[in-house]
Amino acid sequence: MRLALLDTFNAVPQPRLVVAVGACAISGGLFRDSDQCNKGVTDLLPVDLFIPGCPPNPWTILDGLISLQK
Repeated sequence: MRLALLDTFNAVPQPRLVVAVGACAISGGLFRDSDQCNKGVTDLLPVDLFIPGCPPNPWTILDGLISLQK
């Protein structure tokens, strides 16, 4: 999915925000050592907001998006 992620990121017009949601997106989670995981999205893209959790609580997602607006 690395190539699809990079293609999508490059296709989105400026200004663009990257939100990493969940432990797997942030750090690779349980699959950190697999080749397909890239140890999280931070190695590939500049992340504007990290929302932790596995799975993240809906209130945590809402709180993160509100904090991004400020």
